[in-house]
Amino acid sequence: MRRILALLGLPLLMTAAGCAPVGSEPTGPGIPTDRHEAFRQRATEVAQTWRPGAAWTTGYVPLQEPTVLVGDPEFTDETKLAFQAGWYREQVPLPPGRPDDGTIRFSDAELRVPLITAAEAYRQLDQGDPPPCAGRPKDPGTPPPANPPDGPDAPVSSEPQAACIPLTVTNVELGSAPVHTSRGEAQVPAWLFTVEEIDAVVARVAVAPDAVGALPEPVAPSAPAPQDLVSAQDIESVDGATLNFRLGVGSCDTAITPLVQEHDHVVVVGGTVVRSTGVCDDMLKLEPVAVTLRAPLGARPVLDVVSATPLRFAAG
Repeated sequence: MRRILALLGLPLLMTAAGCAPVGSEPTGPGIPTDRHEAFRQRATEVAQTWRPGAAWTTGYVPLQEPTVLVGDPEFTDETKLAFQAGWYREQVPLPPGRPDDGTIRFSDAELRVPLITAAEAYRQLDQGDPPPCAGRPKDPGTPPPANPPDGPDAPVSSEPQAACIPLTVTNVELGSAPVHTSRGEAQVPAWLFTVEEIDAVVARVAVAPDAVGALPEPVAPSAPAPQDLVSAQDIESVDGATLNFRLGVGSCDTAITPLVQEHDHVVVVGGTVVRSTGVCDDMLKLEPVAVTLRAPLGARPVLDVVSATPLRFAAG
């Protein structure tokens, strides 16, 4: 059941929303807890120490991976595996030569940047050939064995269950793609690869490495975070004032509650959990959660309350 907790009367707004299992500790308006107070204090310190460099507001600092899908790919299990693994084969010649400088278009400004060649972009995109695995041989011209071994004598393999196929590049051109950056979403020069097996275009950002700014080093509070305070791992999506992100929780944690503290210049997120008192593994689980902001996120950075690290957008 999704619940919203608003702690009113504080100088800064902090809200909580999450799924609580049946029988968990009740929460609601006017029911403050020590866990929420610990988050408030730490989030305030994280926000106060946020001091990014000039590149954050004047340069190009991407907040997502440089490979972007433009359109709906309508993946199958095979093509999703190939995209995630970076298995490609080109069937067209790549444009020769280095292009002229390109323009990154932010909502309120433009930035000229040097670009890489199509061949460089393809080398970054292509991570090699797929291995032979169930359903498809490595060499498309080689038929599978007529009588593959079965039963207890069959080889044990941890290879993916989907057939291993490459994505076939049938066209390459220079264009642009939407990229989440420290200055909000921007249109960024990219090499656009048309792929036969999916409906979306695979875009690889074309900005030269020396024009790409790094994330600022986080300045975390000196005191260790309380045990039941958990980190935000990445942002899944932003829809107006709704911020969807993922918490890193233990596989036996309960009462998972996302928390957010807003400022004019930054948003700090994290969460609280109730730790298991029984025997449990140490596996990290990514738990999707959502919070509602007072206003659309815009270009405000989202910081993790535990590490003070600015969050990146999850890979598509």
